[in-house]
Amino acid sequence: MEPPNPNAQRYSPTMMWDSTPLFQFGDMQEIIQNFVRVHVDAPGMEEGAPVFPLGYQYPSLDQLADMIPCILQYLNFSTVIGVGVGAGAYILSRYALTHPDMVEGLVLINIDPNAKGWMDWAAHKLTGLTSSIPEMILGHLFSQEELSGNSELIQKYRNIVTHAPNLENIELYWNSYNNRRDLNLERGGAVTLKCPVMLVVGDQAPHEDAVVECNSKLDPTQTSFLKMADSGGQPQLTQPGKLTEAFKYFLQGMGYMASSCMTRLSRSRTASLTSAASVDGNRSRSRTLSQSSESGTLPSGPPGHTMEVSC
Repeated sequence: MEPPNPNAQRYSPTMMWDSTPLFQFGDMQEIIQNFVRVHVDAPGMEEGAPVFPLGYQYPSLDQLADMIPCILQYLNFSTVIGVGVGAGAYILSRYALTHPDMVEGLVLINIDPNAKGWMDWAAHKLTGLTSSIPEMILGHLFSQEELSGNSELIQKYRNIVTHAPNLENIELYWNSYNNRRDLNLERGGAVTLKCPVMLVVGDQAPHEDAVVECNSKLDPTQTSFLKMADSGGQPQLTQPGKLTEAFKYFLQGMGYMASSCMTRLSRSRTASLTSAASVDGNRSRSRTLSQSSESGTLPSGPPGHTMEVSC
């Protein structure tokens, strides 16, 4: 956890899950200087983590979500806004479902709220017979087009995953993710996220269909859907500037950073907002935004807090 800037206006804590590179982006400093930022690693994922002994029973994603209250109690946080990617987005969503009063808002990147079906399970098992764990993880993170292009980013992450000293731990975490339960989200039902939510996915990303389905299950008056063009499977890595901008507007919609000025990106977007993300006075429909290379911003919503959790 980083100490807050004593000269900045103090807002609620921010907790991160799998989104550390985004919060290291230069333009993000305008945001995080106003928040207490917390990064949470899943067991065995921290830098220098020892390899778990053979036979270690790794926690399920539900059990990881159940650990969050202890963290918040230890840090004396009353409410948070969560930012998570992939498994981290799922864990934060699970926590928000069981502790809705503690979560004021969520930014969920590449979330898949569904358990694996039989066909998915069979395909995963067959892939495991012909592919290594690093290859399967890379196929989960990036699109086939990105992997075929073998860009500098792909080479970097292939090297990181392949030579990770805690690869055995990563495999345990990977297995827990693939054995996740369905969140059973239902629009208008008893099981739904009650806080403002920003869903983020890249176009042609491996998780695109799952995020679109998640959007269809959430309250349209509380949900913003951001599909980012030219961003691939990991928009927080490939388009950090645009995602930072969207995050800022999400916070402003919740009542934070009201004095923050418009940037060049927001000004260039203004003309496209009418067609891309127009919102009527009572915001009676879902706030959906398909972001092109120059357009896309988020409408405002009710006040809330911020939490970023990283696993």
